[in-house]
Amino acid sequence: MRSPVPRGRRRGVLALPVLAAMLAVSAGCSDVEGLRSDGDLGIVHAPQTLWKNVHPAPPAADQKPGTATVVPGLPKAPGPGMRGVNPLDVVRADVTASARQDGGTGRLVDPRAPQRLALCTQAVDGGPDCPMRPSVLHDVTGNGREELITALDLDGRDSELRVYTVQDDGAIARILYRRGVLEGVEVAAEHLAVREPTSNPKYVSVSDYVWDPDAKILNLSQLTLDECRTAKDGSTGCSPSRV
Repeated sequence: MRSPVPRGRRRGVLALPVLAAMLAVSAGCSDVEGLRSDGDLGIVHAPQTLWKNVHPAPPAADQKPGTATVVPGLPKAPGPGMRGVNPLDVVRADVTASARQDGGTGRLVDPRAPQRLALCTQAVDGGPDCPMRPSVLHDVTGNGREELITALDLDGRDSELRVYTVQDDGAIARILYRRGVLEGVEVAAEHLAVREPTSNPKYVSVSDYVWDPDAKILNLSQLTLDECRTAKDGSTGCSPSRV
């Protein structure tokens, strides 16, 4: 009768095939189903911080974001909302006060804005040469009062988007100011979205502003990219992207 293999030797014998297989793989002798080398995958580099010792100066008192700006020189609004208020008078007063405050430096308003507004007449729509877009009344605060949404075109590309509301005391205040290339402006409930082109023609940036009841302004809540495709007929369509 064959004597049984001692327990210690039995473990050693069972380990030999496993060890042989590991050596074969490490030596690059695996078959089709084994491991393969993907070659040199390159070196992973950590992010490099540029100009780490250079920091911008803090904003001046008239540049601090997050606060509504009451437009000086305007009478109290006749109603709880902006309906019945002359949009041209509001923008003129706002631009004049901002230009006087920043001294023509462009910190608060584009230096071209006063010159462009000078083209507007006293007509209801400002006349044929007025660069102000037709005003839109829409409740973006959710309190049932209509806000005034308008834009001043500085040239054939750049514009200033402006949104005004009536505060509880009847004062008219600016709750959003944005200078840029307005590819599109959309409103829905208490959201206002601004679409602008990017350096890549395949994408359009979308800035979503939402009413902030604490700050009493429209605050940027989300910034996304829409992917744009050109159809065979030459038209361009943009849809939300995952980038």
